[in-house]
Amino acid sequence: MAAPAQADPDIDFADQLHAFGIYGQRDYNAWLGKIACKRLVKGVDGTAYASAEFISLNLARDTSQTQAFQFLGAAIATYCPDQVGVLQAAAR
Repeated sequence: MAAPAQADPDIDFADQLHAFGIYGQRDYNAWLGKIACKRLVKGVDGTAYASAEFISLNLARDTSQTQAFQFLGAAIATYCPDQVGVLQAAAR
C-alpha cells in the first residue's frame, strides 16, 4: 500500500512565487521566506515595509516592491500565518 501524499509547503510556496513572476532556487526562496517570518516573530523587522525591504535586498535586483510584498504575503501565508497582522497593519 502506498503512503498517502503529503503537501510540501516549499513547493506550494514556489508555485505561489512563480504566479507573481518571482523565480529562483526553490530552497533559497523557501529559506528566505522562513527567515523573513523568523525576523517578524523576533521583532527584527517591525513592519511589513521593513520585512519587504529585507526580502528585496535578498532577491534579484529587478524584483519590484510589489513583488517583495507578494513574496512576504506568500511567506506569511505559508510559514507564519500568525503574523498576518503585520500585513493588515500595512494595508491600513
